Parts: sequence; C-alpha cells; structure tokens
Amino acid sequence: MSDVLDGPDPRLHNRVIIVVISAGVLLALIVGWNLFKNHMIQQAMSQNSSPPQTVTAANVAYSSWQPTIDAVGSLRAVRGVDVTTEVTGLVRSIQFHSGEDAKAGQILVELNADVEIGALQSLQAAAELAATVLARDRIQFDAQAISQAQIDADVADLKNKRAQVVAQEAAVAKRTLRAPFAGRLGITTVNPGQYLNAGDKVVTLQAIDTLYVDARLPQQQLARVHTGQGVTLTVDAFPGESFTGTLTALDSQVDPATRNFEIEASIENPHRRLMPGMFGRVAIAAGTVTRFLTLPQTAISYNPYGATVFLARRGAGAKAGLTAQQVFVTLGATRGDQVAIVSGVNEGDLVVTSGQLKIKNGTPLEVDNSVQPKNDAGPTPQEN
Repeated sequence: MSDVLDGPDPRLHNRVIIVVISAGVLLALIVGWNLFKNHMIQQAMSQNSSPPQTVTAANVAYSSWQPTIDAVGSLRAVRGVDVTTEVTGLVRSIQFHSGEDAKAGQILVELNADVEIGALQSLQAAAELAATVLARDRIQFDAQAISQAQIDADVADLKNKRAQVVAQEAAVAKRTLRAPFAGRLGITTVNPGQYLNAGDKVVTLQAIDTLYVDARLPQQQLARVHTGQGVTLTVDAFPGESFTGTLTALDSQVDPATRNFEIEASIENPHRRLMPGMFGRVAIAAGTVTRFLTLPQTAISYNPYGATVFLARRGAGAKAGLTAQQVFVTLGATRGDQVAIVSGVNEGDLVVTSGQLKIKNGTPLEVDNSVQPKNDAGPTPQEN
C-alpha cells in the first residue's frame, strides 16, 4: 500500500521513453527510405532520357540567283584547218616546229619543184619571144609590110604565152605550203624526203585566241535566248574557274529528230588555256537577278505530305539546349547543291542540314559543323 502511494513506477517511465525513441527512429527510417527511393527513381529516369544527337546545321540566308539556261557543249576554233597539199611531191624542207605559232602566209613545207620551175622558165622565155615578135611586127605593120591579121595573131599568141606563165607560176606556188591564217600549229609526222600525195595532212592549224562553243538546247528554251546574251563556260580541266563569252548565233532550224536547236557562243581565250575539242558546261544568263532564301538540298526531308526541315530551337531558360522542331516548307527552284525556300522558314533560322534520320520532334541536339554537306551553287563532279 505504501509503494502505490509513493508515485509512478520508474520502470513504466523508462518503457515510454524507449517506445518514443523507437517510433522516432522508425519514422526517420521511413522518411529516409522514401527520399532514397525518389532519388533513385529520378536518377533512373534521367539515365533513360534520350541523349543529345549530333547534327550539322546552317542558318537560312538570302542568295542572289541569276536565272540561267544550262547546257553542255564542245569547243572549236574560230578558224581551224588541217593543212594539206594540193599536189603530189617529195618534201624538200619543213620550215616549222610542232606546237609553235605561225603567222599568216608563213612557209610551212616546201616540196621539190625543180621540174615545175624549169617549165616556168621555158614558158617565160616563150612569152618574151612572143613580145619581141609582136614589137617587130608592129614596126612592119607601120611600114605596111604586114596585115592587121598578123598583128592580131601576135597579140593573141603573147596573151596565150603569158597565161601559160601565170598557170605555171601557180603550179610552182603549190609546191610551197603556207599558213592560210595566223594560229597555233599542231604536231606533224611529216619528214624531209617523205613523198606526199594530194590531200595528205601535213599539220593542224588552229586560231585559238577566240573559241566557239557549240551546244544544243530544247526547243522550249527558244524564247529565252537571243544573240548578245552573256555566257559562262566551265571545264573540268580548270576546276573552280569560269570563262565568259557572248552568245553569237542561233541555228536556223530545230532538229526534227531531237527537237533541239544549236547555239554558238564565242569565248575569249587570251591566255590560250582552252583548246578546241574540249568538253564544257555552258550557262546562259536569262532574266534578272532574283534573291531567294536558300538551304543545302541535304536539309530537305521528303514524305507523302510534303517537304519538311528540322529547326534547331533553343528552349526557355539560360541553360536550355537545342531541340528539334519539324516544320513544312514550300520549295522553289534548285541550283547546284542549293534549293530556294518559298515559305516555312525565316532568315536566320537554324536548320539541321544532316543527321535528320536519327531525330524527331523534341530530340535534344548538339551541333557539330566540323564536316558540313556541300552547298555549292555550281558543283563539279568529284573523283576520288
């Protein structure tokens, strides 16, 4: 009875404290576990999100385009000929070297002309004799010793003899081959002592200070071309260079088999770098210069619904990265590696130019332009 009246049992008090402490520890463990679980979930979700995809990108910009009509053609000399001989004969001397320039009238080859020169001298002597006879007979005619008929016969004989001299002089001149015009000589295989037949080729002569380029265009382009238009020529022999000229002539008919017509343009060649027979690409300026928003053609993705591009958009916030946004575009004309954009993008927009197959709307992007696709208005074939 006295123990009960003395106060609470100390053992009960200790048990309460132990229960409270145990409950606090259990609560702390539960809270800690939940925090750890949430952290692990967030970490797993962050690891499962798609990583940034590396792409190339370019800004949409305006380009000035000169509308052109493109064709392929072949170069030829304004004057070009294979120098040949009109007569047969033995080559006595060659007065030129292969590949050198020749002046108009320059002697190229001399054939043996001994027989022809001998015949010429004989005819000249006969002509001189006929002139002497005519002079003597005129004295006799003045003395009325001969008739007018004799004088007429002497005059006709003199004319005949002189005509024979002129013909023989032409025969002698044919034994000497001269350059018909100034130009560059080709390579010859003719040697002194060689016998040539009439029509045998001696050497090629080409005037190459100005060249013609011949090309064919479809008849649909006939209304867009006229003489005097500017022409630009490019050849594979000189990549990255262009040669300017002028459209000089249009053919008088359209080929009924192909429905194409031929054009001729003159190209200045002051340094003689171009040669007849070369293949070239011709661009004829047709129309006024126009400004277009342009992109590399590799930036365009095609699907049944139309053409699209991926814009590289930066999200909200200072630390936000680039993400892909697909938009539809309306395309215009193409030129080389470039395509004109009529609508869908604005100047300065950053557009993905390669790597579209691995991205979709919302894909994080990382731009690496160390290697970019071609964006050349006038590309040339590359052989590696």
